[in-house]
Amino acid sequence: MPRCRTHLHTLTGALGIALALSSAPLPAQTSPAELPEQMQTSAPDLHPDQQVEWILSGHILPGFDALAGRSADLAEVAQTHCAPTDARLRSAFGSAFDAWVAVSHLRFGPSETANRAFALAFWPDSRNKIPGTLRRALLADGNTTANWADAEEFAKQSIALRGFYALEQLLYDPELMSLATPRQTCALVQAITADMARTTAAISTDWHASYADELRTPSDRYRTTAEVRQELFKSLTTGLQILGDMRLGRPLGSFDAPRPERAEARRSARSLRHIRLTLAAMEPLAQALAAGDTDLTRSVTAAFDKARSRADQLDDPALAGVGDPARRFRLETLQQDVTNIRDLVTSQLGPRLGVTAGFNSLDGD
Repeated sequence: MPRCRTHLHTLTGALGIALALSSAPLPAQTSPAELPEQMQTSAPDLHPDQQVEWILSGHILPGFDALAGRSADLAEVAQTHCAPTDARLRSAFGSAFDAWVAVSHLRFGPSETANRAFALAFWPDSRNKIPGTLRRALLADGNTTANWADAEEFAKQSIALRGFYALEQLLYDPELMSLATPRQTCALVQAITADMARTTAAISTDWHASYADELRTPSDRYRTTAEVRQELFKSLTTGLQILGDMRLGRPLGSFDAPRPERAEARRSARSLRHIRLTLAAMEPLAQALAAGDTDLTRSVTAAFDKARSRADQLDDPALAGVGDPARRFRLETLQQDVTNIRDLVTSQLGPRLGVTAGFNSLDGD
């Protein structure tokens, strides 16, 4: 689908949703974890001067367009299929969640505005706020439910009530599914999905309207192309840190105290899928940043190939087996592969670009 058509669909779909607002889980997705079709799965042989434009046109813009389009589709589906166990709703949710994971490392610019990324992805939920917030919402009186139809009012709700991780629990937690009346649950599903459609449409719009040009022609926010590369490099290193320390590290815990309940999106059995998607999304970004250095590009590709092959051999969708020594060893080996990619990127790619990882959103946590 051409970018302009996708973008138009995104905006009109989200606007339409904004105006229209008034048991055992199904089997987890088993299809391969692939990037949204609009995103490039590998960077071509680029000249360094082409880096930024390719990353924009092949990675960032199509990624956020896909996220906005799939989120609008999810909100549209929820208008007529809002029961948590509905197959169409869960399929649309999975498709939109895939698109988010594919751009989740790009936590700068329009994603940072008004805490949009946190509104979409409140994770890790270290204090377990999401379940309690959802329970209170589901048991709220009718006046509260009526306010959910107001876009601005719902956007003022606790961040633990918004986004993919709240919706995941609402769709896959048996207790939450049966806590309230179907009408109350439906209203909350519709409110969350419509809020996500608005948020992702706003991110995509801002990228097209102004932020992409700020990366193409540094002047104010970024004074030089080197500063643009610094931002992109920081996205790569932060994404690798989240993959190694959080998506893998949190459920691994320690040998004596594994923590499978901390695995990302474990209720929908998407934990391993997110690891594979993250690797697939960050590899072309790393390749593009290595443009002009054939040996480094080969090293980057080989390092990602090794980690991706290791992840593809795993068969534990929710990472529930971290307490089993054999399964744990395979996950720890994958975590070491990710660490090796980080070391390669930090020690060789960064100096070649003349940049450092700098501070990121994880610093100080």
